[in-house]
Amino acid sequence: MSDVLWSKDGAQIDARIMQFTAGDDVLLDREFFLYDITASKAHVEGLARIGLLGDDECVALLRELDALAADFRSGAFVLDARHEDGHSAIEARLTERLGDAGRKVHTGRSRNDQILVATRLWLKQRLAELAVHGHAIAAVCLARAGREALPMPGYTHLQRAVVSSTAMWWAGYAEAFIDDAQRALDTRIWIDANPLGSAAGYGVNLPLDREHTTRVLGFARLQVAVTYAQLSRGKFELAALEALASAMLDLRRLAWDLSLFTTAEFGFVTLPVEYTTGSSIMPNKRNPDVIELMRARYASVAAARTEIEQLLSLPSGYQRDLQISKGALFHGFGQGLPALALLPDLLARLEWNAARMRAAIEPSMHATDVAIEAAASGVPFRDAYRKAARDAAGAGAGRTPEQSLAARVSPGAAGDLRLDELQQRLAQLASRRAS
Repeated sequence: MSDVLWSKDGAQIDARIMQFTAGDDVLLDREFFLYDITASKAHVEGLARIGLLGDDECVALLRELDALAADFRSGAFVLDARHEDGHSAIEARLTERLGDAGRKVHTGRSRNDQILVATRLWLKQRLAELAVHGHAIAAVCLARAGREALPMPGYTHLQRAVVSSTAMWWAGYAEAFIDDAQRALDTRIWIDANPLGSAAGYGVNLPLDREHTTRVLGFARLQVAVTYAQLSRGKFELAALEALASAMLDLRRLAWDLSLFTTAEFGFVTLPVEYTTGSSIMPNKRNPDVIELMRARYASVAAARTEIEQLLSLPSGYQRDLQISKGALFHGFGQGLPALALLPDLLARLEWNAARMRAAIEPSMHATDVAIEAAASGVPFRDAYRKAARDAAGAGAGRTPEQSLAARVSPGAAGDLRLDELQQRLAQLASRRAS
């Protein structure tokens, strides 16, 4: 390992302790490395603006930072155990190439604000991706809600309850993922603040140009209180994971529906063959492994959130405990986003079995309609309810599922889906993403 940034004359470094404290940080930092380089460029420009770097030094440092980024992308530079972490690797590379100019790059900053700014830049990108996935899922659901309204059973407590439709099923998940995408963008706005220049959480005796770094890094605002920069660590990671978890909860429910609907007992849905696998021993089997793993991925996101939350029983100021949060954050988003990315194609290509769904609609499922109709004619609802209950088996005599659905005119129900309102929200979401 190269000399650590914090080494001092006479200080002995125990390899075992170094391994324990550094852990797999340098490997995890590969995820953040390009963002750390981007922030380093902004910091270099800021130092030049206040006269701590000459023009030639600034140009040289920016050139070498760009070269490092290119080498990292191509594989010519590998972030590995030669370095304590990504921050150390950047300074070591600049010092190797530029000597004293490289040694100046850490003036006025700490690894604390380096990791804070890299994390926020990384999360802004991940939350934007989350919003894209939510939008794509909602768009497929809305499109299918608009063109197919096949009757199907509606369930409560996993028992047949009332007549529903595929259009209602699609509309429900469309609005869910619109909300999830909205939440991702709202969370992105909340964390869109620049912590660079807070140093170790107490500022420095230099007139750092924090407004410049805020602007060039694309942050919406400055995180003003340098002490809050450290207090916010963990808090904004949790907010991002909660936004991801919101979408993953909806994915988990949707996957549960499809898991049930694809069974022989239901037989409502056929999945594209690419989304199923065979059994290693049973030749007759095609298993819905993809949707089962989609259902399972929420657990990884929830675990990441719990791990970070459990780290935060801390006083103010930086504590080394927070180093552990990186692995959890990467794992949560690394598990969640790919699952969401697969969903639009799966939903676009699944096929309904109209005959099986219609066959599962039994006469008693019209009983609620009968009770409501009697109440609308002036019968007290509780009396109408009891009468419909006594003759539930005959409630649907002469009724078709289509008639039941057409009569369901309460806003948002089958007779008044208001898909245009959801389409407007989806369009507004697209405008927000583009801005």
